[in-house]
Amino acid sequence: MTAPAPTTAFVLGGGGVLGATHVGMLSALMSRGITPDIVVGTSVGAINGAFVAADPGLHTVGRLERLWTEVTERGVLLENPVRQAARFARSRTHLVSADPLREILETHLPVTHIENLVVPFQCVAAEIEGSRSRWFDEGPLVGPILASCAVPGLFAPVEIDGLHYLDGGLVHSIPVGRALQLGARRVFVLQVGRVENRLEPPKTPWELGLVAFEIVRRHRFVEEIEAVPDDVELHVLPSGVSASSPIATLRVARGDSVPERIERAREATLAHLDKVGA
Repeated sequence: MTAPAPTTAFVLGGGGVLGATHVGMLSALMSRGITPDIVVGTSVGAINGAFVAADPGLHTVGRLERLWTEVTERGVLLENPVRQAARFARSRTHLVSADPLREILETHLPVTHIENLVVPFQCVAAEIEGSRSRWFDEGPLVGPILASCAVPGLFAPVEIDGLHYLDGGLVHSIPVGRALQLGARRVFVLQVGRVENRLEPPKTPWELGLVAFEIVRRHRFVEEIEAVPDDVELHVLPSGVSASSPIATLRVARGDSVPERIERAREATLAHLDKVGA
């Protein structure tokens, strides 16, 4: 008797506009017939993950390519600096309105509730009042995605059922451990390339803040990867970007970088799959 296939999880990490990298990885995986039984996502990974969970097929890759083109062309993650300054002066908490992102999600997502997705899906956000992780696995879909994407200072906290949430990357930047808790025995980690950059001791005030943030962001992922059992098939997919690429994601928020980033991730992931025989 043939053994049943292992439960496969796609784990999609955060990374702002660099989330277009996930699209290339998804293209490679699905072209090889690799689809998920579980999808978990953080921040921008919640956006891409929801689309995959709604329809885990190659045509979803095309839908995501169009979505990321729209996101960058409309400046959803990076508005005009003058408008940003005016909004911050009014709100004193955030630079960018989440309304355009909400509109895009409501327009393009084919379902409105998490339980109506084809593949089981969870996304995470950081609850302010309780200082803890909140995993969303049922109910309306768009609100939890926006909560998971609420980067501090960029977007306002998102209120759901009387509680307020910030970006899921504050508590789970790349939630491998959650996938294992849900029973995954084969895990594909879709990351945007930031964890491929080795951190160096800072030499300037700017670097000091960036390195400190990256340690906070990465440490849980590093510990969870080290704790993955030997009998779990783990693939941390390569992004295809240079090791010297900037870590600060908003500095590369340009529409013309999206196709190149997608293609690099696709080629790098295909090469990885060929190498490991996945």
